[in-house]
Amino acid sequence: MKTIGHILARYKAWIWGLLAVLGVWGVFVIAFADSALLGLPVDAIVATYVYNDRRHFLFYVLMASLGSVAGSIPLYLIGYYGGETVLRKRISEKRFLQIHRSFERHEFWALMFPAMLPPPMPFKIFVLGAAIFEMRFRDFVVAMFAGRFVRFLALSLLTLWFGKEIVQVGGALFKQHFYWIGAIILAIGLLVWLLSRNKKAGTKVPA
Repeated sequence: MKTIGHILARYKAWIWGLLAVLGVWGVFVIAFADSALLGLPVDAIVATYVYNDRRHFLFYVLMASLGSVAGSIPLYLIGYYGGETVLRKRISEKRFLQIHRSFERHEFWALMFPAMLPPPMPFKIFVLGAAIFEMRFRDFVVAMFAGRFVRFLALSLLTLWFGKEIVQVGGALFKQHFYWIGAIILAIGLLVWLLSRNKKAGTKVPA
């Protein structure tokens, strides 16, 4: 246990040492690395930046969102140029078909809503799915940015209100009630989609 604790302490010290060098651009770099490589504590880092510099919280939300989008582009390209095999190895056939159907029905929401959710949501699977199921790159970028912006904006507002400890509390609650929270967000998203669809249909001018 002492060895693990020592490794974690060194890892934490390395991250904060890197952020001290990067300054305000650290949020972008960490968000990029979190999406492109291994998972990093991006939520805790965004919350800390926001808590320490409250006046510029929107800047950090924007940088984290842009960094996350930029970091997902390499994974999108991997999926586009032959990632179906990779995805099928990581998930069951049933899960693969579920993701496929969700992208066929409403691909924008199928990517945006997972982008809004923090870990343990396996978001990289949806990035691969967006490419494999031929989601247009422009729509991919917009959906990614919208989802990440909502996620980091909500995190920042909660941090401003409750303090940076909200990351640990919120993360624990999300892990305990992962399926319920996901189902609620999915239901809200579907309702918004249906309302927008009905609104568009109602505004059509008859020929």
